Amino acid sequence: MTGTAVIIPAKNEADRIGATVTAALALSGVDLVVVVDDGSADQTGRVAKAAGARVVRHSRNRGKATAMESGAEAVRLLDGEEPRHLLFLDADLGESAHAAAALIRPVMAGEVDMTIAVFVTRVKLGGHGFVVKLAREGIARATGWTPAQPLNGQRCLTRAAFEAARPLAHGFGVETGLTIDLLRRGFRVREVEVEMSHRATGTDWKAQLHRARQFRDVARALLARR
Repeated sequence: MTGTAVIIPAKNEADRIGATVTAALALSGVDLVVVVDDGSADQTGRVAKAAGARVVRHSRNRGKATAMESGAEAVRLLDGEEPRHLLFLDADLGESAHAAAALIRPVMAGEVDMTIAVFVTRVKLGGHGFVVKLAREGIARATGWTPAQPLNGQRCLTRAAFEAARPLAHGFGVETGLTIDLLRRGFRVREVEVEMSHRATGTDWKAQLHRARQFRDVARALLARR
């Protein structure tokens, strides 16, 4: 049976990455966790390694999409004859990463090519709604399918599906591009409700800048797929 590798892009997540890695390693069928330390200034990589992850380090921050590609390449180098499925998780999930089992099962069973998490418990994301709306409506226009949580980064997919979507959309546009590209190519995509939680995005100027970058990257991904 094909195994599953977990890929966790991370930047300055030393306080939560250890718990996330531990929970990911405990998932049924998971035999490899790769953390991509994307230019962290703290001990993210060291903590991840101590928790049992293989660590790939970028000397400078290169963005989420590139981190995902780096993690997938590291998994490919460690794969045997049968390529592993890929489960992407955020670094700040902590112990709630154990709920990702629900994302793995439909892919392992061959029912779908990619699952996308829908968080049952929502945290307030100040100002985040306009980016979600842009992504949701853009995906609906491009594919006819309207996702509940289009920007959710917790996804499990087959290696074949991942390769079909490369090159990934830049930066924070990666989820939007991935969904559109796979649906247009005939891959099966399903949203799955999970009991996960991560750190809420704040409302200070740094958070607002982050959302502006998200909006820019999502808009670029949509424009490239018109």
